[in-house]
Formats: sequence, structure tokens, C-alpha cells
Amino acid sequence: MKPKIQDIKSQRIQHVEMRDIVKRFPGVLANSKVSFDVRAGEIHALLGENGAGKSTLMRQLYGLYQPDEGEIVIDGKPYVFRSPADAIRAGIGMIHQHFMLVPTLTVTQNVALGLRSSREPLLDLDKVTRRIQGLSEAYGLKVDPHAFVWQLSVGEQQRVEIMKALYRGASLIILDEPTAVLTPQEVKDLFATLRRMVQEGHSLVFISHKLHEVMDISDRVTVLRDGKVIGTRPTHKVTRGELVKMMVGRELKEPEPRSLKPGPAALKIEGLKTVGDRGTEALHGIYLEIHSGEILGLAGVSGNGQRELAECLAGMRKATAGRIAIGESDITTFTLNQRIDSGMAYIPEERMRDGAIREFSVEENIYLHDHSFAPYTHGIFLDFSQMASHAIDLVNEYALKTPSLDTPLKNLSGGNIQKLIMARELSRHPKALIAAQPTRGVDIGATEYIHQRLLAQREAGTAILLISEDLDEIRTLSDRIAIIYEGRIVGVVQRGQATIEQIGLMMAGVSMKEAMHG
Repeated sequence: MKPKIQDIKSQRIQHVEMRDIVKRFPGVLANSKVSFDVRAGEIHALLGENGAGKSTLMRQLYGLYQPDEGEIVIDGKPYVFRSPADAIRAGIGMIHQHFMLVPTLTVTQNVALGLRSSREPLLDLDKVTRRIQGLSEAYGLKVDPHAFVWQLSVGEQQRVEIMKALYRGASLIILDEPTAVLTPQEVKDLFATLRRMVQEGHSLVFISHKLHEVMDISDRVTVLRDGKVIGTRPTHKVTRGELVKMMVGRELKEPEPRSLKPGPAALKIEGLKTVGDRGTEALHGIYLEIHSGEILGLAGVSGNGQRELAECLAGMRKATAGRIAIGESDITTFTLNQRIDSGMAYIPEERMRDGAIREFSVEENIYLHDHSFAPYTHGIFLDFSQMASHAIDLVNEYALKTPSLDTPLKNLSGGNIQKLIMARELSRHPKALIAAQPTRGVDIGATEYIHQRLLAQREAGTAILLISEDLDEIRTLSDRIAIIYEGRIVGVVQRGQATIEQIGLMMAGVSMKEAMHG
């Protein structure tokens, strides 16, 4: 039975324990005797590479999975959660990375969705609105109860998700990569809300791969590796380097771009316009020049035209106006293959949709474009020995972990699939490279490797457009940073010329002049 709206009251959990949790999937031990606990009034961060078992562990706490062994204990009492509804009744909520909201409903309607009204068949929306306003004031969750979700920014939508959890009486809230799609200002606002929540006695689990955020917001941090707990530390007693070593088992090298004098403009974008998937204009006249031996980072909140720009440059989306050139060659109307032959390389945002074929082998994916060209053909025949030799060289050079060249791509990790796509694209020695979200969804070890490869390609003279929603990645790797907002370039700054706050303001639509001098 659904809980009635007016019956929902906030209850404070004092201590949640997950004791010796074991979770198996076919062929995989996802959690091996994992113990984890959260106390009232603390933020406990959960760190680990992809596949370390973080999400699996939290999905058991939220009732999406059930442990094969071990137990969940709340304030000394064992609990068995058969569904998220059981966890919610016990006072546990979860904010997913991809929000669970209905765009065509208002904030109030989304919060009330799934709850019984005391006046059925009529709704209690007026009571819900008053309660939302009370929570908004209590926790600094600024949001209009009457606004439709589709009208809200990403940060405001996240506040609605938090509001939903608080409304349902959640005392412990799990936040899965909560800052992945936020501007720096929205991150700052979120952290202020989280700190207010713990002051009120809430418990928070903070899952993130951004170490500086973990160091900033958490009280304790637990690191998982290969499904096991490596250690739990008070955050103020551990360094960033120690956490990295716990996560990957070794020290990582921070990327250090060397000062290079860029060459002539290798990729020119002049007045580029295109239409988005909904039939409205997504790019409103983009002007950019990227020089050989330069990384130009494109910063912006998701959905401001980055994907459309990358697809336009790669030849996967038609330009409605403007010009694209590599060197002096106009490639605006070129096909995808013609662009590759002109020196364009592309690492797509959706690697499994646009960059590779799941069912094909590692070797077949390496030769998706080049199989019909010398030196891999003799007339109408393929030179399989030459192809195998080159594929082995790329696997070794790019530290690609695969059982064999015949292994289906779908059996590889996300990081290794990304390495394969990079190996294929960069082995052509491109003049220009479009790298769209190159480290999204890959672990910290693969991220380090990808960063090193991008810097090496820059030193080799390639013009690189780096499109990323990770502002730290942009600021670390880029020589210049362009900021995009609603399909327009708001400004272009040299690395170090603008603070993270100033870049964040431009990402939110503030003009470059106002952001830099306001």
C-alpha cells in the first residue's frame, strides 16, 4: 500500500551497517565480504574504479539487489530489502545520476507522484506545495513548486530529486555521481545543501570519481578495489595521492602539458549552424580555430550543443550553414570516410553506438574503416597476416587488455574499449582530432592513460578539440578553453587566464566581459 502524503514524517537513522556483504553475478564476484557503515550527521564517500563494486553495494542498500551473504543492520536491527519501496520505508533514499523525473509534470506533481492522497480521488497538491516550500527554506533547495520540470536547469532538477527523497522521510541518502552534470556554481550550491542536511542529522553516501570533491565534502572515505574494501579513513587524515594508490594499487602521474608553440590553424569552424534532434536550431553560428599542436577545450553544461558540434565536425550530422575546413580544404559536405581521408579523427561520446560494434572482434573493430586499403589488401584479397601483425602492435602500444584479437568487443571493459577506439583513430596520424567525453565512464587508471595519449598527440602536431563536461579535465589538458552556452561560444580564454568561478559563470550564460570583470 502506498503511504499517505500527510503520514510521511522524517525519521533520523543513527547508524547503518552493511556487514560482510557478498554479491555474485554469473562469472563475477562483485562484492566480497564488504563491510561499510554510515553514521548520522556524516558524509561518507565511496571511491573506486569502474567495476570495483561501489554501485552494486549501494543498490543492495537501496533494495535494487539482494545480498547473497551478509546483512544490513539499521540502529541494531537487521533488515531485508526486497525492493526500493522497502528501503524507502526504512528511511533510505537514492539520487540516481540520471534523474527519475517526468518532464511534463510540475515540481509538486513529481514530488507527489506515487503517494496516496488523503482526499482520493482528489489530490493533496496544495499540501504538497506547502511542504515543498518548508523543505526548500529548511535546506536551501531553491525551486518553484509550480514550475514544469522541463523548464528547470539540471541543478534545479537535482534539487527536485533531493526534495522527493526528503519528502518521503529519507534519513540516509545515497548520491550517485551527483556533480557529473553540474556547473561549478551548482556544485557549490549542492555542497551547501548537503552540509545543511548533515547538520540536521541526515546521513549521506557520496559516490564520486572526483577526488578533490571527496576531499572537500566528506568526513570519511572508503575505497573499494576488485569488490573488496581496501580501507576506510577519516578524510582529513588521508592525502589525494594515498587515495589514488588505494584505488589503483599504484601511484599515478599527473598530466603535465609542456609549453609548445602552436602551428598554423589546422581546423577552422566558421559560422557553423545545425539542427538538433527536435528539429530546432542547436548551433547558432560557431566560430573556432584550432591550431596544430594545440588542445582547445570546450566547456559547458550537458545539452548546450556539444554533441551536435562533434557530430557536425565528424560528418554524422548535416550543417545547415557555415564552413568546416582542415587546413585549406573545405570538408563541410564531405562524407565520414572523406573526412577520415582528409585527416580527421573522431572519438565519439557514445562509443558503443558511434565508435564500435559490440559483436565484432577486437581486430575487426580496429579495421572498420581501413580494411579495404593498402597495406592490408592485395587486389580483392585481404592480407590477414599483415592485419593481425598491425593489430597486435596496437594492442601492445596502447596497453589494451584483451584475451585475444578474436575476443568480442562487448567482453572488454569501458576503458579498454576506449583505448581501442583511440588506437584505431590515432594510428592514422590525424591532422585534427575531435575527442568527445574521452574519459566518461572509464576508471582513474584508464583516464590517466588517455590523458597521456592526448598530450602525446598534441606534441605530434595534431589539432585537438577536447569536449568534456569535466572541468578539471578541461583545465588540466587545454591550452585554450572555449565556453559554449545554448549553441553559442560565450568566450575563449587562455589556460590560467580565468578562474573556475569565472568559467562557471560563462557556462551558466554570463557574458565573458561580465564574468571576467563583473
